[in-house]
Amino acid sequence: TGFAMQSFFIGVGAVVASALPWMMTNWFGVANTAAEGMIPDSVVYSFYAGGVVLFLAVGWTIISSKEYSPEQLAAFDAAEQAEHPSAPMATPAQDYWRSGAAAVVIGVAAFAAVGFWQLDKQLYLLGALVAAFGLLQWAASWFKQQQNRNMLVQLTDDLFTMPKTMRQLAVVQFFSWFPLFAMWIYTTAAVTSYHYGTTDTTSVAYNNGADWVGVLFAVYNGFAAIAALLIPLLVKAASTQKAHCINLLFGALGLFSFFLIKDPTLLWLPMIAIGIAWASILSLPYALLSNCLPAHKMGVYMGMFNIFIVLPQLLAAAILGSLVGYLFQGQAIYALAIGGVSYVIAALYVLRVKTETVKG
Repeated sequence: TGFAMQSFFIGVGAVVASALPWMMTNWFGVANTAAEGMIPDSVVYSFYAGGVVLFLAVGWTIISSKEYSPEQLAAFDAAEQAEHPSAPMATPAQDYWRSGAAAVVIGVAAFAAVGFWQLDKQLYLLGALVAAFGLLQWAASWFKQQQNRNMLVQLTDDLFTMPKTMRQLAVVQFFSWFPLFAMWIYTTAAVTSYHYGTTDTTSVAYNNGADWVGVLFAVYNGFAAIAALLIPLLVKAASTQKAHCINLLFGALGLFSFFLIKDPTLLWLPMIAIGIAWASILSLPYALLSNCLPAHKMGVYMGMFNIFIVLPQLLAAAILGSLVGYLFQGQAIYALAIGGVSYVIAALYVLRVKTETVKG
């Protein structure tokens, strides 16, 4: 229920944010067109409003949140060490050295391949990240050999010894978030070209389509807020895994429907399905994960779990442009179809997730 309420409040805030450009134009008469290479005022003012809200929210958090003194934090650490002594270095340093070497070789090879075949320069990022991961493992290996169990070593150990349920959920998260980044990046281009028939960013039709996409995003976020209140009922009727599977399939149906629906005014219908998936992604994986993590590692693993949100974001930014450009002649609508396929993979894989409860 707690994670579902998180989805609810995220949805409510996102509704307003998504609809702001449309509201600026239709309620306040702010222009939604601009010269080529310029940003419409409706978008600029929306970002200003978002900046103010973010500043106020962070300021309120800083003022209202209690901060523990260094002495209190030291006492907490001592109590945790007494209750949960540091585990022995189960993974040998040599293992990190070998896996790090493999990552460095793969990263450098990928980097060279992008340059040799003149691929999309964004792919350099993937090679660099893989190589950097290998270098971090080498550093952890060296510290282990020195019997220095610092933060890097502990995080590396935790990463390679994460619970099985978390490993399985990492795959689900990857294929669940990839479609979202595809949607956030390509929906405007897809709708304006496929439904409004224009790629001219200075045209009225294009900017009307872009404003409509903002409204569509508000629709899925708004329905996500409603769906968040209903998801606990679905979980009671079925298992958490089955409930999440059903919700992800709704997301796939929503993205595929962009092909089938030609009238842009009806695109709010698939956004309802996407809202269901969005609410589920923000809650059910974390509900499954929290049951399998030891209490004293909850913060570490919850933070680490977010890596599997960042990775699909980086992958989407790096490869979707190449896929759409080379395979689909720049037709952005196919990026949404790829996202739909990814949702199906996530939905099927979540059924394989084995839940386990860990104490301590």
